[in-house]
Amino acid sequence: MSTINEAIARKQQQDALGSKNNNAGEVKSAVPEQVEAELLPLKPVQGLTEKESLIIDLELLKRNQFLIPQEKFERNEQCKEQATLREECRQIKRKLLNNAFGATSKTLDHPNLIMITSSQKNEGKTFISINLALSIALEQDKTVLLVDADVLKPSIPHVLGFKNKPGLIDYLNGDMDSIADIIYETNINNLKILPAGKSHHLANELLASEKMTLLCEELSTRYSDRLVIFDSPPLLGVNETSLLAQLMGQALIVVEENKSSIHEIQQANELLPEHLAKGLVLNKAIHSQQEKYGYYGYGYGHKN
Repeated sequence: MSTINEAIARKQQQDALGSKNNNAGEVKSAVPEQVEAELLPLKPVQGLTEKESLIIDLELLKRNQFLIPQEKFERNEQCKEQATLREECRQIKRKLLNNAFGATSKTLDHPNLIMITSSQKNEGKTFISINLALSIALEQDKTVLLVDADVLKPSIPHVLGFKNKPGLIDYLNGDMDSIADIIYETNINNLKILPAGKSHHLANELLASEKMTLLCEELSTRYSDRLVIFDSPPLLGVNETSLLAQLMGQALIVVEENKSSIHEIQQANELLPEHLAKGLVLNKAIHSQQEKYGYYGYGYGHKN
C-alpha cells in the first residue's frame, strides 16, 4: 500500500498534468461540482420524534449523485457513473475494513474509528463520508455509524433530507444523558446516524473535552462489528480537529484535484498524530479519456 508521502508525490504529478491540461483547455470542473455547497434543494422529513428512525430519501441521494443501496435501485447497476462510484467506494472501504478488523488492527488504537477530513473546507469530505458509510452498510456482517462531527457546519441532515435532531453537542453539553438517545436508526439496513445536534458557541471546545474522549472509547468498544465514520472539520484553521484525531484509529484526508496545494496537504498531514493509519482520497478527479469524474483513493497506508 502507498504511504502518505508517496501519495503526495502522486498528487504533485497530478497537479502538473492538470496544469498542462488546463493550459490546453481540456480539463473541466469535476462532477459533482462543489457537492457540499450546491446540493439540490431538499425537503426535510417532517413528523419524526426524537427516537424514530431517520428517513433518508433515496431519490434525493440519486439526484445528488450519491451511492444508492443496491437492494433499492438495482437498475443503477446499468448506470456507468453509479457503477464507477460503487467500485471506488469498495476499493477504499476494503482498506478501511482491513485496518479495522484485520491484522493491522492490532497495531492501532481504536482502529474502527475513522476520521474523514480535509485541509480546507468545501473539498468534498461530506460527500466521501456519506458514500463510504453507504458502501459499508452494504456489507453483510458489518454495521456503520455515521457521526456528524463538523459541529460548526453540520451538513449531513441537509444532504440526507431530515431535520437536525439532538445529537453530539447536546450529549457533550449535558442536555442528553445517554449515548443511546443520540444514535438513530435509519431506513437503510446497517446504517445508523449520530447528528451534530444544536449549535453551541463552544462546540469545537466540546469536541476536545474529556467527555468526547469517553464517548469515542465507548463507540469503539461497544460493538465489535461496527465502523464509525466521523465527518470532521477541516484540519487547517480548526485546532480541535487535530485533538479529535488523537481519538481515532484511521484518517482520510480528502483532496480536491486542482484546488488543494501540496503545502496544504503536507500541513494537514503533519497535524495528524503518527499513530494513525492515514490516507488520501482525490476528489473531483478525471477518470479517463472519456472525461468521467468522481473520486478515487490513491494512497492509503500505515505510518512510515
